[in-house]
Amino acid sequence: MATMARPKIQVKPGGTPDETRPFAAKGHAEMHKLAQGAVMKGVFEPGRKWSEHLAPIAGTKSCQARHVAYVIAGRMKMVMDDGAEAEVGPGDFFEIEPGHDAWVVGDQPCVLVDFGGYEQ
Repeated sequence: MATMARPKIQVKPGGTPDETRPFAAKGHAEMHKLAQGAVMKGVFEPGRKWSEHLAPIAGTKSCQARHVAYVIAGRMKMVMDDGAEAEVGPGDFFEIEPGHDAWVVGDQPCVLVDFGGYEQ
């Protein structure tokens, strides 16, 4: 059985996601599928907090996903289940392990690109 070769170069226009997923409240995710997996552009509206808006749907106390991301605009506060915390803003790269809450700080949307692997 022949295997398909991955493209040596792949360009996807940022304004045309393969899929848009509305959040339960206050924002949406744009999924961009590439040969090596998917990348998510997340737009988190002011007032959005994981523990208030997603925990009831996920059925967990905190977010159980790992994120590796770059912040384009806005600010977000993140607090781990063990109390460790950080705040990120425009130009920041971050990595956060499962077991955290996060919320938008201020009155501007937080826009970030998450390379965490969203092909599922």
